[in-house]
Amino acid sequence: MSRLLWTPNNRRIEHSKMQHFLNFINEKEGTHFASYNALYDWSINHISLFWGHLFNFTEIESSHPYHQVIDDPTKMPGAQWFTGAKLNFAENLLRYRDEQAAIIFKGEGTQLQQLSYHELYNQVAQLTHSMRGLGITVGDRVVGFLPNMPEAIIAMLATTSLGAVWSSCSPDFGKQGVLDRFGQIKPKLLFTADGYHFKGKPIDSLLLVSELVTEIPSIKRVVVVPYLNQSAKISSIDHAIFYCDFKSKKRDLTLKFAQLPFDHPLYIMYSSGTTGPPKCMVQSAGGVLLNQLKELLLHTDLQRNDTIFYYTTTGWMMWNWLTCALATGATLVLYDGNPFHPDPGSLWRLAEETGITVFGTSAGYLSALQASGYKPRKQVDLNQLRCILSTGSPLSEEGFEFVYRDIKSDLQLASISGGSDLNGCFALGNPMLPVYSGEIQCRGLGMKVEAFDETGQPVIGQQGELVCTAPFPSMPIHFWHDPDGSRYHHAYFDTYPNIWRHGDFIEINQRGGVIISGRSDTTLNPGGVRIGTADIYRYVEQLPEVADSIAVTQSWDDDNRIILFVELNKGVELTEKLVKKIKQHLRDHTSPRHIPAKILAVPEIPYTLNMKKVELAVKRTIHNQPVKNRDALRNPAALDAFQNRPELKEA
Repeated sequence: MSRLLWTPNNRRIEHSKMQHFLNFINEKEGTHFASYNALYDWSINHISLFWGHLFNFTEIESSHPYHQVIDDPTKMPGAQWFTGAKLNFAENLLRYRDEQAAIIFKGEGTQLQQLSYHELYNQVAQLTHSMRGLGITVGDRVVGFLPNMPEAIIAMLATTSLGAVWSSCSPDFGKQGVLDRFGQIKPKLLFTADGYHFKGKPIDSLLLVSELVTEIPSIKRVVVVPYLNQSAKISSIDHAIFYCDFKSKKRDLTLKFAQLPFDHPLYIMYSSGTTGPPKCMVQSAGGVLLNQLKELLLHTDLQRNDTIFYYTTTGWMMWNWLTCALATGATLVLYDGNPFHPDPGSLWRLAEETGITVFGTSAGYLSALQASGYKPRKQVDLNQLRCILSTGSPLSEEGFEFVYRDIKSDLQLASISGGSDLNGCFALGNPMLPVYSGEIQCRGLGMKVEAFDETGQPVIGQQGELVCTAPFPSMPIHFWHDPDGSRYHHAYFDTYPNIWRHGDFIEINQRGGVIISGRSDTTLNPGGVRIGTADIYRYVEQLPEVADSIAVTQSWDDDNRIILFVELNKGVELTEKLVKKIKQHLRDHTSPRHIPAKILAVPEIPYTLNMKKVELAVKRTIHNQPVKNRDALRNPAALDAFQNRPELKEA
């Protein structure tokens, strides 16, 4: 049973932008909504009215007004949004041009750097001027192979100001991982750094970049940011120039923002690519802008005086999500490096020093922080912190309890869940609602999210497939190299016609809260009973002997059996006694169906670059099937320990 952990006071509710939006709708529509649930129900049943009012409430800047919100609210995919509107994504993110800090940057071993909104505009204008001179124009692809640094945001804004399309990978991607992504979309311009720092070590990127340029002939220019070494040697890279030499020296340039349709391509995002070449998902400028403003302004309650941080790389959608906060006028804090270097307090000292009010991270980080024994509330002053965001994987009830016990008791913990596919969330936080342990506060406004049982019927209080039964504007407009739309359709709509199947296993409870149980494509099915992997991880990783775990099903005797792999803490061995302890702990806290048939030790658990466990890759490995893209993993060598295990041939 979920435990109530936090309730917003009346003042916080009344001053929230969610309450302001509710009042706005009541005034415009003559309604009398007094709760979020009432507002949510209206938003999913009046799709056109909701998104139209949101467009106006968020004050999106457009040079031409829209004449229709949506052509057919029953059409999915393929609905046309905000026809007639013309806008520019970068113009909306650069609407503030004063001396307030826009970006604060900290890298491993570097001093804080700060950039005002006025200076950000000037630097984007200078870079845009040079890119226009290079011939970059509407529809061209520009890519970033950059750390999470200000130049990445400046390059993205310059790109989108011209109507070109931006895509990025973080520099910790392996060569094949980058080629699998950038090689498909044929970029004309590449931004990179000479390297980056991780765990105190400088890691050079220039050799890899030179190989990338050789193998992606569409790249006509490489712009290098000196980060490790101000006198980096770039002569071995074809078409290379230093960032400071490429960027125009002219000051007080005026940006001319390309005015483009609402559905003009903005970003190309990628699927994880752990079981094959990544899908290249093309997303629209208006759709991403409108949906992310909804999430930042209403669900995160971001205000102009906020300072927001998210621990992310440029290869994760949370980077794109964070950058959109510029449109709210808040201050962004960027960090590049290992979050535990030189010790677990690194990010929390940064929070204290920069006055972070909204701290974003992953469930994996919070779990690792708890295991480290570090308790931020005892070490740093977090008086200004009002919200923690967590995503990447389900946050356990124990993770919720840790935040309120050892970080801060009076804040909103907003677990959020969505994906790169929509560059946003299906379920997320809400400043008007209480927080219960292990539970996402609500479904997002305008997102008609339901849990479907095995017969395709919506259920409440039961686990089921996460589906969205109405269109939303941040759906991909298409996949790259998918002329007939078949790959796009297969990705989301093959299971339920005209209904988006996301691939998560969820439960929606009576109060509207959401519990994520893991990916539905890795749902365990022993004896035909569906079990979410998160239900196992939560309890196994409570045990002091266990550092991490991953569970998959193995085909066995015309059925499936659960195999649990555990990474043990230093000095611990997987004895028969420990195996019995793990099984008993699962039996006591879950059900007999959750008990694995086998428990095996491995040196480490494999993760994607975005710190998600890769159950599918492990499942393919134990069935002697190829894992086609190991470069999509943070630690691909970890898979070797899962191969040819003799224990898996035994009953």
